[in-house]
Amino acid sequence: MGSSELTPRRIVEELDKYVVGQAKAKRSVAIALRNRIRRHNVPLELRDEIVPKNILMIGPTGVGKTEIARRLARLVHAPFVKVEATKFTEVGYVGRDVDAMVRDLVESSVRMTRAERMEEVKDKAAALGEERLLDILVPIPSRESGPRNPFEAIFGGQRAREPDEEFEQRVSEARRARDEVRELLSAGEIEDRLVDVEVDDSATPLIEVFDGSGIQEMGVNLQDVFGGLLPRKKKRRKIPVAEARKVLAQEEAQKLIDMDAVISEAVQRAEEMGIVFIDEMDKIAGREKGLGPDVSREGVQRDILPIVEGSTVMTKYGPVKTDHVLFIAAGAFHVSKPSDLIPELQGRFPIRVELEALGREDFKRILTEPENALTKQYQALLASDGVTLRFTPDGVDEIADMATRVNEQAENIGARRLHTVMEKLLEDLSFDAPGAGPRSVVIDRNYVRARLSDIVANADISRYIL
Repeated sequence: MGSSELTPRRIVEELDKYVVGQAKAKRSVAIALRNRIRRHNVPLELRDEIVPKNILMIGPTGVGKTEIARRLARLVHAPFVKVEATKFTEVGYVGRDVDAMVRDLVESSVRMTRAERMEEVKDKAAALGEERLLDILVPIPSRESGPRNPFEAIFGGQRAREPDEEFEQRVSEARRARDEVRELLSAGEIEDRLVDVEVDDSATPLIEVFDGSGIQEMGVNLQDVFGGLLPRKKKRRKIPVAEARKVLAQEEAQKLIDMDAVISEAVQRAEEMGIVFIDEMDKIAGREKGLGPDVSREGVQRDILPIVEGSTVMTKYGPVKTDHVLFIAAGAFHVSKPSDLIPELQGRFPIRVELEALGREDFKRILTEPENALTKQYQALLASDGVTLRFTPDGVDEIADMATRVNEQAENIGARRLHTVMEKLLEDLSFDAPGAGPRSVVIDRNYVRARLSDIVANADISRYIL
């Protein structure tokens, strides 16, 4: 889908395929996303002045905050990273540095861009990989010259030159054998045959560094650091032809892409289209003074502030500017309030949207309507073991009703309660399915009640089990 087709209405329609309800939130993120697309069409001198309107989502757990942000990023193929605000601590305390969210975003962008470039050269890489595989299975002979062995090298003996006719005959026979093996490869008849393959050793040494905010584990690719000074480390592996084909094609694809160009594009992509989702923002709200577990809350906010305002963060791919990164913060805010955040940070999230708690009717829709609906997921999972599941309307009603009752009796965890209810409902079936042979199971109201009514009725038990 092209960017010109992504109107706010179209964006909401795409989000509706996966997220039930929350029309206000979808409308806000759709406008924010469309503004990023509009920005690329304004004159260059004004483009840098237009900053993204960051969004603060307010709502209880399990109502779709994270899913909306993640689906939004997938829609425009934007680099996306989710972080928890509680993982960061003020400088001087043990914990993650807030700059890590930008480094994670760039890593995500590099992986995404690299995967796209490798997909573009996939066919060519597959052909080159097959040629390498044929070289291993049926090498083409070359005219050898030079000493036959170390003794000949010492005493000056040389290998007798092979007559041209014999050499040409050996080459011709090898080419015929190679064509035969190529046909076997195409037909998939030697997929299980073991071959000895020499591949690059991609194991990356990990070292620990102290960067002022705590000890963090960083992967340091010494090959990148020293460039061509170090020879590439190789290792031999005995693997089936099917796996060798993939490994060799992967290596060839890596050779065909220009990693410098990939990194350059990835950094620009992160700067222009990156989306950072900061969850649990309410947990760092508050301006407590003094000592104790909350001492660093305001400090974390002040550390996050320059990142959201726009600053330059050093990464292993070079400096990255966050001026045009879209930040979406979220939190339940059932104890604290958005006004408990420091004023400077509040001002950097001008779009506020409140998400509504989910009820029984929402659960019914979640179970059946989205393209990744829970009922569809379990039907696909159990179908792999020969079990055909069919959910009747009254069965779906009963599942939604029980999830709603448990949410009312215990903690309200929104749509996540459906996962616990469905797992418990299908526990026996999932356990016995393998080896039981093909069969059909109907999940109706009686089936649901027989397995869950006692648990739901006993509030004390349901707190622990559901």
